[in-house]
Amino acid sequence: MPNMSSVVLEAPRAHMAQSEIAAKADFSTIRYAQCWEDADILLAALDVQPGDTCLSIASAGDNTLALLSRAPAKVIALDLNPAQLACLELRVAAYRELVHHELLELLGSVESARREDLYRRCRSQLSPGVRRYWDAQPEAIRAGIGGAGKFERYFALFRRRVLPLVESRANIRQLLRGGTLAERHAFYAARWDTWRWRLMFRLFFSRFVLGHLGRDPQFFAYVEGSVADRILQRVEHALTDLDPAVNPYIQWILTGHHLTALPYALRPENFDAIRANLDRLEWRCQSLETFLASAEPRSIARFNLSDVFEYVTQVECDRLLARIAEVGAAGARLAYWNMLAPRHRPERLADRLRPLTELAERLHQQDKACFYSAFVVEEVLK
Repeated sequence: MPNMSSVVLEAPRAHMAQSEIAAKADFSTIRYAQCWEDADILLAALDVQPGDTCLSIASAGDNTLALLSRAPAKVIALDLNPAQLACLELRVAAYRELVHHELLELLGSVESARREDLYRRCRSQLSPGVRRYWDAQPEAIRAGIGGAGKFERYFALFRRRVLPLVESRANIRQLLRGGTLAERHAFYAARWDTWRWRLMFRLFFSRFVLGHLGRDPQFFAYVEGSVADRILQRVEHALTDLDPAVNPYIQWILTGHHLTALPYALRPENFDAIRANLDRLEWRCQSLETFLASAEPRSIARFNLSDVFEYVTQVECDRLLARIAEVGAAGARLAYWNMLAPRHRPERLADRLRPLTELAERLHQQDKACFYSAFVVEEVLK
């Protein structure tokens, strides 16, 4: 069994003091109740093999659990925020106690009137601190725990109050039906991409609004240029070049549910493999910096680093990558996203880390979570 007692609902200051972003942003509540990073491209990038030891930024837990489907020897999940680890722990309990459709109900992917009963079935699997945390969140349980984060509430505000001002229900239904590549582009140009849509988008997804209502202003400390314009380009790609009918992230943003598509960890074909490997997962309320400082050399084969470098200086990013090159086994892979701040291996580490640029760019074009400006894949050299 994983070390469930490692999660307490108070941030451990000794760990947080070593992390640059922890000193600036609030990490006391759920920021992300879902992983808004595409596990399909993550798994393709990391190519997890049976027997690998993986390190994963926990977030809400979805992509960490997705790694388990590949039967690694161990997955170590880290997060500065104990509330994020409470999301992961409840998911683990749900995989143990529920059947697949019940998991979807608890998360909010599908409609349900029995989420409180489903939670009670999972409750005995939770550590005392996490049990107290979720016991105090009855509204989040009733609404579906996948909507309990600040980022999801931001999308709910967009979906309920803003989007109806610029797009009709008929347009939204048509968009989500997808169609051929030519049909999607024609629909977007003729019916969706109006001046109202562009104006609304630039206002609602501006640095100020997104920073205060959706993420944290400090997350944009190293971002230059227009936040909204750069996100709009990626969203247009997701609504036209990619098919919304198979995009769970777009479906949740526009409807608050998963209609015809699910993220990797929630697909029925992956449920049993994840459940079978839950005992290979452990989680720690710890910064990446703290973990790397004490990790054994050559001990980690795969790194899911989310977008952690977005929030630190280039100097700190370079320092962390240098330490990852020491902790990573020969041939280890690391994958991470850039939303708006460009981060990648510095030239001085060319003899220790190799960028897999062609693979990363190809996968980025397939990325259904459309917020990120770049996807980076690098490999530890021998």
